[in-house]
Amino acid sequence: MKLFKGIIKWLGDTGKVFRREFNISIRDAGLLLFFLALPVAYPVVYTIIYNPEVVRKLPVAVVDESHSAASRDLARKMSACPSIQVYAYPANMADAKALMASTEVFGVLRIPSDYARKIERGEQATLPFYADMSLLLRYRAFVSALTDLQMELSSELTATKVMDSPLATLAAGREMGLPVKSESHFLGDTEQGFASFVIPGIVILILQQSMILGITLLGGTSRERRRRNGGIDPEAIPGASVSATVWGKALCYVVFYLPGTIYITHWIPEMFNLPHYGSPVDYLLFIFPMLLGTAFLGLFLNVFMKERESAFILIVFTSVIFLFLSGLTWPRYAMNDFWTWCGNLVPAIWGVEGFIRINSNAATLGETQTPYIALWILSLVYMLGAYWTTAYLNVKSQKLKVKG
Repeated sequence: MKLFKGIIKWLGDTGKVFRREFNISIRDAGLLLFFLALPVAYPVVYTIIYNPEVVRKLPVAVVDESHSAASRDLARKMSACPSIQVYAYPANMADAKALMASTEVFGVLRIPSDYARKIERGEQATLPFYADMSLLLRYRAFVSALTDLQMELSSELTATKVMDSPLATLAAGREMGLPVKSESHFLGDTEQGFASFVIPGIVILILQQSMILGITLLGGTSRERRRRNGGIDPEAIPGASVSATVWGKALCYVVFYLPGTIYITHWIPEMFNLPHYGSPVDYLLFIFPMLLGTAFLGLFLNVFMKERESAFILIVFTSVIFLFLSGLTWPRYAMNDFWTWCGNLVPAIWGVEGFIRINSNAATLGETQTPYIALWILSLVYMLGAYWTTAYLNVKSQKLKVKG
């Protein structure tokens, strides 16, 4: 009976903490900026910035030193690429460099004088290409277009060699072709666009960083109230245990973020036609432990929040670090062990990995077991950390109350 009454009291205290924290949250304009405005606006702004996803008709200059039918055919094929448009045919490299310096063109292709002769002899021809590296998207478009052009020319030359050889008589009456034809199928990012690649990961980082910013903002505000009131926070629930306080607050934050999570993980990809192949049930079930772990992490970090503004110094600084640790700019398998372990301690890092698998590659929840289990482990670890932080702050408040 005593155990039953204890459970009822714990549930009642947890509910009271939940309601009090929710009321504090909706009255705090700064918190609403992080909990509502930031998750709503940031994904839209980021996606608009990265659209269109690929660049088209980039102006390039062709310096034709060969002046042959083969070089003119090469220039025509190059201009037919969707990513490239031949803007000018300067007489020499000096004029081409001047065009690039004035940003009239972003690349220069030089066709050497011996190009046609080497092609006719079956030798390997070299085509130097000079690209503007100020924007990675332009360079990527150049590399992709030139690679496709190289493969097309190689296929044509190989087919010509086969048809001109004695073996061609064995194929009389039927069309000769290359023995192997290659096709590219890009999984998870069919458009090969930058937004389709980076936005599914960034939105998960936005969820984590905005929630932690809001939680630590509340934590710093609570510390300020305690200092003003002799160690007592008038907004706290008297008599509530540490566990009831931690769970009441964490559940409040998770419930607060559920609508925003649905908006970010489901409606943003729908609105901007981003990769969106997984089951909503799978990725929402997957995101839940990430939200819970993030809430506990925010409560744990409250130990560092002495003022309301402390959240900006600590959390905003880590945003860039978490972006690199996520693997969006550099693959995690290529990182050294130290940075890999640092990333393993961040809920959003596992969240990015699992969500991209489900959302972009149509994986099921069962196929993302490693990140899913890791998120539950981190939730448990940071829950214990939140218990310690809450108990520690209560002790400090009692000491401040005694001194007062």
